[in-house]
Amino acid sequence: MSKSDQLAKILKTLSTTTPDVEGAAIIDNDGLMIASALSADLDEDSVAAMSAALLGLGERIVSELKRGAFEMVMIRGSVGFTILVRAGDGAVLAALTTKQAKLGLIFLDVSRAATEVGRQLG
Repeated sequence: MSKSDQLAKILKTLSTTTPDVEGAAIIDNDGLMIASALSADLDEDSVAAMSAALLGLGERIVSELKRGAFEMVMIRGSVGFTILVRAGDGAVLAALTTKQAKLGLIFLDVSRAATEVGRQLG
């Protein structure tokens, strides 16, 4: 199985087996989409650019405010959450959830998926 297929499988598994995860994407540090399991109505280029920028800003805030090691950025909107986590040194994993999402389970599954993505990207 190719690396691209393996990454797509990780995203599909996260999106289909974790309750309330509506989509996910892997984005490189430069804001380019690596793999996606997002709905067709989202502009993947915009999602990728914004996700990489926000993750970078989150990491800087944690560092500047001496809050320890960066773990995640979470944004809550009126219809759901956007969760961004580091996936290895070169990528970001973004997950979109419903408003009713059980965040403890989501955090666990997203963190596990990000670890696996990091391994695949080496």
